Amino acid sequence: MGKFNDLKSLVDGLEADFEKFYDKGNNAAGTRVRKGMQELKNMAQAIRVEVQNKKNG
Repeated sequence: MGKFNDLKSLVDGLEADFEKFYDKGNNAAGTRVRKGMQELKNMAQAIRVEVQNKKNG
């Protein structure tokens, strides 16, 4: 469950940057959102591989 909590923390941490980008037009916040979403994608992929390995092993 630790990885799930890491995912939740990452998403929660991006909330302020999402608001700054979409509501206030802050382009630097958009860059942070893109970086965070890439990290989220990588974390999700790692979890998918781990679950698959555990399921098959």
